[in-house]
Amino acid sequence: MTPHGNGAASDDADPTAIRSIAVTVDDVVTALEATRRSDRRTVLRITPPFSGRMRARLHRPTGDDGSEAINLDPSALVADLPSYPDPDETADRLRAAGEYTTERHHDRHAAAVEEWREAAREAVVDAVALPATDGPHRVEVKRLG
Repeated sequence: MTPHGNGAASDDADPTAIRSIAVTVDDVVTALEATRRSDRRTVLRITPPFSGRMRARLHRPTGDDGSEAINLDPSALVADLPSYPDPDETADRLRAAGEYTTERHHDRHAAAVEEWREAAREAVVDAVALPATDGPHRVEVKRLG
């Protein structure tokens, strides 16, 4: 390890070297949706060696892989996100309005999911805190796509 000019350690696995992360907006949306729709966790993964600008990529962890990678929960990358649409709630609203058909249910739910995805795209934050030895380390979030 060699010290940075700011006194921090310069280690390839030191997340404090990171100033910004770049994420594909669709990767954030996909990770959020996949986590909500299944029992498997989906994250945005940042892998060492760490440097000033890093890329966070879609990843499904398989357990403790022993690496020093950062698995960032996609919910940390959004603010004020509405809840994910529930198919049963969509059906209940259609039935209450006397408009239920299987085709309408499918169409309305697909539209609700697309609205949620658009809201998620718009909800990506400008900064996020990464875990570090000395406490959370705040970095900028750069949107791609």
